Amino acid sequence: MAQRSVPFFNYPALFMQDETGLTDVVMDVLRRGAYILQKDLAEFETALATFTGAKHAIGVADGTNAMLLGLRALDLPPGSEVIIASHTYVATAAAAHFAGLTPVPVDCGSDHMIDPASVEPAITPRTRVIMPTQVNGRTSDMDAIGAIAKRHNLIVAEDAAQALGSKFKGKCAGTFGAFGTFSFYPAKLLGCFGDGGAVLTNDDAIAEKVRLHHDHGRNDDGIFVSWGTNSRLDNLQAAVLHYRLKSFDEAIARRRQIASHYQEQLGDISDLMLPPAPGSEPDHFDVFQNYEMEAGKRDALRDHLKANGIGTLVQWSGQPVHRIKALGLDRHLPNTDRLFQRCFMLPMHLALSDDDVAYICDTIRDFYRRNN
Repeated sequence: MAQRSVPFFNYPALFMQDETGLTDVVMDVLRRGAYILQKDLAEFETALATFTGAKHAIGVADGTNAMLLGLRALDLPPGSEVIIASHTYVATAAAAHFAGLTPVPVDCGSDHMIDPASVEPAITPRTRVIMPTQVNGRTSDMDAIGAIAKRHNLIVAEDAAQALGSKFKGKCAGTFGAFGTFSFYPAKLLGCFGDGGAVLTNDDAIAEKVRLHHDHGRNDDGIFVSWGTNSRLDNLQAAVLHYRLKSFDEAIARRRQIASHYQEQLGDISDLMLPPAPGSEPDHFDVFQNYEMEAGKRDALRDHLKANGIGTLVQWSGQPVHRIKALGLDRHLPNTDRLFQRCFMLPMHLALSDDDVAYICDTIRDFYRRNN
């Protein structure tokens, strides 16, 4: 088995795979001098809303600010509690904190998503929002989350940074609650060449507040009518995202194909727990932002993969939110703790060839031949 290099993510390929098309897009924007709040942003927002089925899409500076602006638009009492999954990036908790709210992390289920059974016991008289993270390109069981919210008169919002195009029962991630948010960080499903994000909502009042807050409190007439901040999606990045959105269905299909290859070649290894295979669960349409799996022999397996030129990653630097000591959010979440002793991610990006995937799988099988 000849060794090759398979990086966990191939950042240069974001541009090199479509250099001519992307260069044309960028040069068109530069030649027009169209940098801030221009037609390219409006066109991307319209296309994103159409793609997801949302009424409003507002481009913002990044995924963290998307959550922050969405939460601020809810006008909740200071200190109100927001239930989040601990299996999320620190930004989810930070957005709640900087909105003047209190993040409350809860446990995950066997599919690595927020566990609805852990949500209800975490509800207190101060709870106002349930905000699941739609992690790894999968949408949570939103029927269960919605039922809990209805019973307790709570608001549902979504951190869908990793889930653009994912669906639950045919409905897109980001469209289930008062608002949903996305990140367009370069390594995301739809990535730009820097930071970027968006807020989706069907609520006209929330959309108006987000639009005001992301542009210094300025309305369409240029009048400052409220306090606001600067959290606009750069027009250049919007043009790139709009261009890439046109081929996004093909990108999703390729990710699902890679996930199917992993399932076919690794599904019989008893030490591994793989994510649900594409099409295996009718309620879920997964888009595989990441291929997060579990292994009992994780650390030794990762060492073996690294020695053979294959990059892997443990998400969130191995720290779920409730284990980040500086945040003071420590809770007893046994499922999440167990997950982070076992989980890691294989390469999952559009620069992977079928030969790369086969090499990864052959290397994993070689490890288990040596260690069984």
